[in-house]
Amino acid sequence: MNPDAACPCPGGEEGSRPPHDTGSHAHPGLYVTAGVPGTGGVIKQRPEDFLVDECPQYQPAGEGEHIYMLVQKKSLSTMEMIAIIARHFGVERGAVGYAGLKDKHAITRQVVSVHTPGRTPDDFPMLVHDQVAVLWTDLHTNKLRRGHLRGNRFSIRVRAVRPSDVVHAARALNLLRAHGVPNRIGGQRFGMIENNHLIGRALVLADYGAACDLLLGPSGKHPGVNAQARALYAQGRYEEARAAMPHGALAERRALSRLAAGDTKRDAVRAIDPALLSFYLSAFQSAVFNAVLEERLRAGTLATLVEGDIAGMLGRRASFHVDAQTAHAPETVERLRTFDISPTGPLWGKDMRRAAGAVDAAEVAALERFGVSVEDLSRHQGRRLALSGERRPLRVPLIDPEVEGGVDEHGAYIRLAFELPKGSFATVVADEVMKQPSPTPDAGEEGDGDSAASELGGAP
Repeated sequence: MNPDAACPCPGGEEGSRPPHDTGSHAHPGLYVTAGVPGTGGVIKQRPEDFLVDECPQYQPAGEGEHIYMLVQKKSLSTMEMIAIIARHFGVERGAVGYAGLKDKHAITRQVVSVHTPGRTPDDFPMLVHDQVAVLWTDLHTNKLRRGHLRGNRFSIRVRAVRPSDVVHAARALNLLRAHGVPNRIGGQRFGMIENNHLIGRALVLADYGAACDLLLGPSGKHPGVNAQARALYAQGRYEEARAAMPHGALAERRALSRLAAGDTKRDAVRAIDPALLSFYLSAFQSAVFNAVLEERLRAGTLATLVEGDIAGMLGRRASFHVDAQTAHAPETVERLRTFDISPTGPLWGKDMRRAAGAVDAAEVAALERFGVSVEDLSRHQGRRLALSGERRPLRVPLIDPEVEGGVDEHGAYIRLAFELPKGSFATVVADEVMKQPSPTPDAGEEGDGDSAASELGGAP
């Protein structure tokens, strides 16, 4: 079992089978760059050490009902920034569009749209905020939607290192550029107590008792997180537990309010914001995907195609089944080398394209190790929140990497700079260079990954 395994799921109101695998697999069990010494060190000591620039998919047209803005934020989650922008323009949050979530513990720049029919940027005062700055404005004909970006460019300073170890960092980045970055879903997706995926598993199984215990109860792995409130929940003192929870823990406080009123755990779970429940389901999908990725790494097939695979095309939604002849064709080898295609892994759901043969069997086995069957997923689709599902590339290209060592007023550093396609996590690259897990911050999100707490209003 993965060393980052969380506590076992307790039994719920409708019962559940115990999983064999409870880990998120967010921390590498094996490195692509295993032959290169790690630099050690830490990241995100201060916002200026982690810079993110969104790479837009298209430029605004110069006309339309939507104001487009390039916004820089510092030490804010994307949702906190959206709330500030909505208040400034006097619109609902739903009128504000964004292409991807950006890290809280960083300085980030991204395009945001605001629906203001009949009005232009000149009709509004300048937005003045100590953590938000508008760098340019324009107009466009449609709202900016999630996924409407090419990728993100990162600049990361690794601290507590020897600048001379920049040679190891350069070797690691060169290997990743040649073979690809494991498209692992980072620890941010799994929350501060690293159990978002287990809450999602409980939702799939309609095990509302387990979902409440995981969301509200004591954590064996992180006993210091909201310890008093979680202990009170375990004692059945729900109103006191709610009072002891931080005010930012909206999901927890809402569930505890329902329990304190005498409602069932099923009712308590259903009182939580559907967007957050969907995030927990996504975290479950992510953990299974990470487990499959880890197996492919160990098998040495992360950057190759085998019979039964589904190959995905870089930057496109198109994919195709791989037979034995295609897997070994010279054209396939060349397309893999240039990252035109890559093997994909499962984000299980009703719209996911299934692999074939031994590949499909391995992906089903990974799902079942979490105590969930394909039939369980089918039953879940009839409930309020369905799992759509898709294929996710098992590796992605590292684009235009740069590395340098230096010393500034805060001490020695190694700076890593690179671009990743949308949805990929920069901390995976940092892990490969440092050879130790980068710490999961108390709240925040990165690339197109995120934390349920900071993005959707809660605090684990």
